[in-house]
Amino acid sequence: MDSYLIQVNGHGDHSPMLDVHLKTTGNSVSLGKVKGRKPRWAVRASEMSKKTFNPVRAIVDSMKVEPNPKKSLISLSLGDPTVFRNLPTNDEVTRAIKEALDSGRYNGYAPSVGYQSCREAVATYYSCPEAPLKAQDVILTSGCSQAIELALAVLANPGQNILVPRPGFSLYKTLALSMGIEVKLYNLLPEKGWEIDLEHLESLVDDKTACLIVNNPSNPCGSVFRKSHLQKILAVASRQCMPILADEIYGDMVFADCKYEPIATLSSNVPILSCGGLAKRWLVPGWRMGWILIHDRRDIFGNEIRDGLVRLSQRILGPCTIVQGALEHILHRTPPEFYHNTLSILKANADLCYAALSAIPGLRPVRPAGAMYLMVEIEIEHFPEFENDVEFTERLISEQSVFCLPATCFEYPNFFRVVITVPEEMILEACSRIQEFCERHYQGAEVGQDLECDK
Repeated sequence: MDSYLIQVNGHGDHSPMLDVHLKTTGNSVSLGKVKGRKPRWAVRASEMSKKTFNPVRAIVDSMKVEPNPKKSLISLSLGDPTVFRNLPTNDEVTRAIKEALDSGRYNGYAPSVGYQSCREAVATYYSCPEAPLKAQDVILTSGCSQAIELALAVLANPGQNILVPRPGFSLYKTLALSMGIEVKLYNLLPEKGWEIDLEHLESLVDDKTACLIVNNPSNPCGSVFRKSHLQKILAVASRQCMPILADEIYGDMVFADCKYEPIATLSSNVPILSCGGLAKRWLVPGWRMGWILIHDRRDIFGNEIRDGLVRLSQRILGPCTIVQGALEHILHRTPPEFYHNTLSILKANADLCYAALSAIPGLRPVRPAGAMYLMVEIEIEHFPEFENDVEFTERLISEQSVFCLPATCFEYPNFFRVVITVPEEMILEACSRIQEFCERHYQGAEVGQDLECDK
């Protein structure tokens, strides 16, 4: 009896092998016992998991630096308004949750797109003559992040591309790349209050562009687009037949001298998926309640996009039912003074921070108009010890125990982001330490001139 090893069609090292024994009798050959190779464990991470990359986590986790033990850590990096407990939500909001819980009516599964009554509550709250909404135009989600994920998933296929702001919220890229969607970055202009470079934006559009992401008010910039600028953005989208994914989680969080314009109120022909939620305006990011508002007055999305969103929502069966049960109460009974007080605190902190940082040699803050952030340019040529914003912010932590997020996290080097939700006394102390740090490391105009000559 002869024995042969035969490789069966497969891939590389994991191709199955058969140990085949052949009996030969005269001129005939018969198949003897066939033994398969012993199974081996070969568990591998999925391609989707390998393509999932969060630049904020990658950069922050690589910053192997310890705060100065002689100074308490002041973190101006995390966009969570609840961290320091100086911005509590309103009593009506917590009362609504308690009533929903005590009612015992919200312990089971809800429809994947949310309870009909809750969708009606959101539609009623956001509907206006310029952009009317009904319950069927609302998809409830597990936070605004899931709203963005579903909107991207329904609008774009692997191999297509989306247009994303630079600087911009890193989650757009994280989600898109995990889905095999290419990201094209369009520039925002700090010298124009972070308006979009519309010429650059339009130059990126091609036949594989699936949608345009517009974030207003902005994370990380704290900018708020004027009505005239939004109209120009819509003109580009209309000309290119390009739907808009509007990240409006900071909607209405604008300072007194500005006005927030929901982008859908300014166009009747560009289809828009607007993503929002309770997290920021109601100061409850951990409650994970978001929504998609479908604006499609020309029926360009039609049933296909709506049906697609319903199917995608069925993967996790919607957001927390207890928060859904409280939603109508939260939306319609939170007093106006709550929103006003929150914005007053944010505006005071923004003004204080902007004034303090503007006086520091080598820093150029960009005045915010809303949201919870302020961006600061580092005139890196005046800090020759540091190669970039990451090194600058690392040393700021190790020397002064002040943690600001380097804007490389937002694809925008040599800036850093400051979160303005911290208590006023911490803002003052942080700015004082930043000033001390910059005065220690700043080198004057002659250094910048020398560097220019070396180029």
